[in-house]
Amino acid sequence: MSVLTAQMSSDGGPWRLYVVVPGSADWPTAAIEAGPVPTVAERREVLAALGYEVRPGAEWAWTEDSADPDDDSTPVLLIAAVTVRTRAGVPA
Repeated sequence: MSVLTAQMSSDGGPWRLYVVVPGSADWPTAAIEAGPVPTVAERREVLAALGYEVRPGAEWAWTEDSADPDDDSTPVLLIAAVTVRTRAGVPA
């Protein structure tokens, strides 16, 4: 099973969850139309639909970014990340 990183981000619109696949330009991606922040259960369901699962013991870590880090009045982009692996029985 591959060990990869899933990230989820939003700039105020729908959340986008994607799995970073090194060496690939076509990352597994899904939009989440959930409320302000998708629940852990919603994230788990989307990851499963993409063929991945959170690694045992891994926790989501949050950070924020902006288009212009030197201007604190620009909108914030929230980013969450967690270590994932391919689900058993799902081709990598």
